[in-house]
Formats: sequence, C-alpha cells, structure tokens
Amino acid sequence: MEPPCIAVEPDCWRRPVLVDAVAAGGGRVVGPLEAEALVWAEPAAPELLPEVLAAGPSIQWVQLPYAGIENLTHLLDRDHRWTCGKGVYAEPVAEHALMLALAGLRGMGSFARARRWSPPEGRNLLGGRVTVLGGGGITESLVRLLTPWDCRITVLRRHPAPMPGVDRVVGPESLHDALGDADVVVVALALTHETTGIIDADALNAMSPHAWLINVGRGGHAVTDDLVDALAAGAIGGAALDVTDPEPLPDGHPLWSMDNCLITPHVGNTPEMGLELLARRVTENIGRYITGRELLGPVDVDLGY
Repeated sequence: MEPPCIAVEPDCWRRPVLVDAVAAGGGRVVGPLEAEALVWAEPAAPELLPEVLAAGPSIQWVQLPYAGIENLTHLLDRDHRWTCGKGVYAEPVAEHALMLALAGLRGMGSFARARRWSPPEGRNLLGGRVTVLGGGGITESLVRLLTPWDCRITVLRRHPAPMPGVDRVVGPESLHDALGDADVVVVALALTHETTGIIDADALNAMSPHAWLINVGRGGHAVTDDLVDALAAGAIGGAALDVTDPEPLPDGHPLWSMDNCLITPHVGNTPEMGLELLARRVTENIGRYITGRELLGPVDVDLGY
C-alpha cells in the first residue's frame, strides 16, 4: 500500500520535527495539491488555513496543533475530519498549574516582591480542597500529580461522570457550590460560548476568602474587571494566571502590581516543550489513519472543541 500523502503547512521545512513525525507515522510529505491530509503547523495564523485548504481539494483530514482552537472554530466544516491537540500538552500544563497553586498558597506573590523581611503567610495544599473546572486531559494529569497531597478533589464538567482519583464530579449547575468549599480553583476548560466569563463577580463571590484561582485555560474564562475588583477587595486569597484577557496583558495593567496576583506569560506549555509532544501525536494519528482506527483528539464541530 502506498503511504498516505500528508501536507505540513505552512512552510513545512521550518518545522522539520513535524516532517519527521509524518515519516515516522508512515506518511509521505507532499504539497497541498497532492495531499489527502493536512498537519496545520501555524496556530497563530488562522487566516492562512482557508487558502491552503482551497489549494488541496483532496484533503480529507486536518490535524490542528493545539487543544484550544477558538481562533479556528469559524473555519470548521463537515467537509473535513478535524482533530486537535487535546491531551497532547496535558502534562506540562498540569505541572504548571500545580506550581502556580503552591506558589499562590505559599505567599510567593508577596515574598517575590518583598524588599525586606516580612511576616509569615501561607497555607498548606496538603489535605486541601481543590476544584477543577474541566474534565479533560489537563485535569486527569493534575489529579494524578495531586496524589501525594491527599487533596479532596471536585471536578466540574459538562457531562458529569466518575473520574479516577476524583471525590466528586458535578455539572455546570453546581458551579457556585463547587467553588464555595475550595482552597484552590483551577480553570482548565476549553473556551466556548458557554464557558466564556464563567469566572465572573458572582463566581468570585462564591469562593472562599482564602481561596486561590489558577487559570491555565484561556483568559476569556475570567471577567478581568471582576477579578481585579475581587483581588483589590481581598474577596479571594489571590489569582495565579498563565492566561489573561487581554493577552498579552498590557503594561501598567492593575493585575501587574497586585501582591495577590501571580502572572506567567502563557508558558504552561512552551514551543520547546510542545513541539516534540505534538510530533508524537502526529505520528500516532497518521498510524491510526493508515490502519483505519479512531483518531486521537477529534473535534466536535458543533461544540467547537
């Protein structure tokens, strides 16, 4: 059997690791005109994708690079099979979420900015209560990483179902209840119409005054003005954000100067970490494509993720 013809676009030779991944999976790298599948390698330039698809009339399957595809959802159609990076970057992002939770609870926002010896502050994660919004790969990895801390874990997801290592799984209608008894709230959701602004003034008011909000999802999950108000008023313990709205967060924004806010510049998964992980997914999915098995990371065109 001839190897499937796979395009890696745009400008495939800038990403040789993906070219090698296609070959490792049993595919042959070609231009869009000859291709039956496309590995899209430029998430920051969605405007280029329609042109590539138009140049590849035989493309049946499109592999997108990230789990969050909100800047590409307007291009989804039923003429192609779509897969994304669901689960690919779960491990590094979960590790980052755990780091932010520990830093927040242990007062690193204050200590890192201090210029003199300061009074003690901090809370234990050990035996704490953690609520995670989202039930995907990041959550599964985070639950495993939390095992040594013996936390009581609640997960909120669209369709509640038992999860290994999780004490309680609830649906969206239980949001405020799930927030209310948590020491740490981790946002690890896909950004959709339903989840945009899920952390608003009401949600923040439902949280415990000592609780830390950790956002490794998307900046649009939190209403930034409401979050600034809550932090300024001490309504929650603090926020540790790897994503913001707007992003990048502008110079001089109030969040930069708040002792109870930690910000990292969307580095839960960096290109150095992520490209090798994406390459493994490309290799695996091409192997599955060749043998007719179910592809990993399918996109629901109706839900947009």
